[in-house]
Amino acid sequence: MQSLDRKETRKTVRTLGFASFFNDLGSDMIFPIWPLFLTSVLGANMAIVGFIDGLGDALVSLSQAFSGYLSDRLQKRKIFVWIGYALAVLARVGYAVSTTWHHVIPFKMLDRTGKIRGAPRDAIIADISTRGDRGTHFGFVRMMDNLGAVCGIIICIILFHYIDYRTIFLIAAVPSAVATGLIFFFLKEKKWTERISGGFSLRMVDKNFTLLLVLSSLFALGSFSYSFLLIWAHKFGFRLTFVPVLYLIFTAVASLCSLPFGKLSDRIGRKPVLMLAFFVWAAVCATVLFAHGTTAVITVFILYGLHRGIIETVQKTYVSEVCPAEFRASSLGTFQMVTGLCALPASVIAGVLWEGIGIMAPFYFSFCLTAVSTVLLLFVRES
Repeated sequence: MQSLDRKETRKTVRTLGFASFFNDLGSDMIFPIWPLFLTSVLGANMAIVGFIDGLGDALVSLSQAFSGYLSDRLQKRKIFVWIGYALAVLARVGYAVSTTWHHVIPFKMLDRTGKIRGAPRDAIIADISTRGDRGTHFGFVRMMDNLGAVCGIIICIILFHYIDYRTIFLIAAVPSAVATGLIFFFLKEKKWTERISGGFSLRMVDKNFTLLLVLSSLFALGSFSYSFLLIWAHKFGFRLTFVPVLYLIFTAVASLCSLPFGKLSDRIGRKPVLMLAFFVWAAVCATVLFAHGTTAVITVFILYGLHRGIIETVQKTYVSEVCPAEFRASSLGTFQMVTGLCALPASVIAGVLWEGIGIMAPFYFSFCLTAVSTVLLLFVRES
């Protein structure tokens, strides 16, 4: 694709960042009350809640691969991004008018299918960036994403004392509508300089991409849901009312460190910073295993936020550089699909280990997979 001048590049990155901020503000206004709405208002049991959320997670993984492939094939990025945000708007309005849990299912599918924006959006960032600023750009967008989540949770906590679930859902549709408008009206898409024949295939990638995919998938199998950390904190004495504050802590830390570590990866390389993300996750597991008390619990969530901020920024940057440039969206979508599908059984495995062996078993298991992933990362070359 044609290179953009520096001013237009900054404008594009800012547009993507603020769109991400507004959409996640809307998403995380819903997140804290979603299970309560399903169970107390719509009458769903926990098995149904698990089914609906699991269906949504599966759609996220598949939609990213599909949209990435189509984005490269059609040589279009922007349309997938604004349609993805628009689907989130429709879904939130749908939640507000649902009267039974059966009605929620198609709107949940719409909401998670909206993740078709992910791979094309990341490809836009990679396309307009250079080796010297790509990590910074990914870090900025990720920072805005997490900052929107922090603001959304705080707004939800405040509003929940004054208005009902359905009104919150309708209000949550507004920031996503703003995100849709930002992309539709302000994001400019440059024409591709040459046509690409054929589609993406894993045969096109080199061993670096394949090895990064394998080790990241292994790591994902051990990276269970943060829900386990929240439950662990509750079991070690934190009151239920304080648990959402722990969620806020790690989200805020992730927001604060995304941009600095993106910039750091521009200076010293992707591999050492990604390795640092693995070390920090290992530190999370070690703290859970060997430390106790209030300070240890807070430390765990600070470290977890640090880990999320680093890995969600640098991993995408790394993938975008070891894959074929003309198939970036396909490669990013494939990577996110595979690691996402590996993440689905991760929490199941952790739950089985937790119940069958003991509360510490998932952390030992994750620590071992992290060690294997770290060793494999040594053999991946930088582009």
